[in-house]
Amino acid sequence: MMKAVRYIETGRPPEIVDVPVPIPAPGQVLVRIAGAGVCHSDLHVLDHGIGISGPFTLGHENAGWIAGLGAGVTGWKEGDPVAVYGPWGCGQCRQCQTSAENYCEHHASIPTFGGGLGSDGGMAEYMIVPSPRLLVPLGRLDPVLAAPLSDAALTPYHAIKAALPLLTPDATVLVLGIGGLGHMALQILRALTPARVIAGDIDTAKLAFARELGAGNVVDTGDERRATEEIMDLVGERGVAVALDFVGAQPTVDLCSRVVGRASRLSVIGLAGGTLHYSANKPPYGCEVSIPYWGSRVELMEVIALAEAGRIAAEVESFPLEDATDVYQRLREGRIKGRAVLLP
Repeated sequence: MMKAVRYIETGRPPEIVDVPVPIPAPGQVLVRIAGAGVCHSDLHVLDHGIGISGPFTLGHENAGWIAGLGAGVTGWKEGDPVAVYGPWGCGQCRQCQTSAENYCEHHASIPTFGGGLGSDGGMAEYMIVPSPRLLVPLGRLDPVLAAPLSDAALTPYHAIKAALPLLTPDATVLVLGIGGLGHMALQILRALTPARVIAGDIDTAKLAFARELGAGNVVDTGDERRATEEIMDLVGERGVAVALDFVGAQPTVDLCSRVVGRASRLSVIGLAGGTLHYSANKPPYGCEVSIPYWGSRVELMEVIALAEAGRIAAEVESFPLEDATDVYQRLREGRIKGRAVLLP
């Protein structure tokens, strides 16, 4: 038996229970978990559900070592350090064939979105990965520190990569929400682009953290009107070229809409339920609105390469698995710096 953090039903706190150690079936891989990231979207699962009934083990941001191979699995061996690619698609549609399982065309008919999102995830000692195609080698990286790369880094990397043509040396990018994803976005921007970075948050400690990570300017977004004025004073009539909203609440969506310029890009990544309102030239003409989701397997390989090169690194606070309930409460209250990782 092993301990696991389980989603039971919507509106109910997760429970830590004993479950059997899984055995890989043909074609599957057993991974011994080193660490599982604790993500804000877990709170969305717990509070609002994802249309899939429980129970299942939480944890969609996982890394560890191969502990067992089902019949027919080749090319891997026990002990290999791996990251688990999070969004599990059908594996057969055009999007999945191009490694973009985050945009699987058959998502509506698949009974799971991935480990920790309908299937048993990594907040346990072991997890089953249904196919070796969902594994990415970690090379020399510590799996505990690498676990957040599979979402907290991959999701902003995917959004930033799509916006790279706009991120020229004379452009400005706005990053709202300096949490698990936002703190990785700042590092990815520094590694990939020459654009000026403005970081926004309502927490002064997180703004100080953003400065440490290379943000050229920081703005307290607690007062929307003042924040808008501060940002526009910095960017002038051109406006913000790329706005990355890692919160997705109404105030942050509205702020992005007010400060982006023409021929810009507004990407809403956060899940806080804001609505983008449109009227003539608001957002400005030429503004592309994007709702990116996670990233592709190839992009996860690129993220891991950046980490191996020392260009990005998650700020990790680690906790024992038994503290999961308390860690989720700390996350709700904004008391996690960077990313929390549970250790089995």
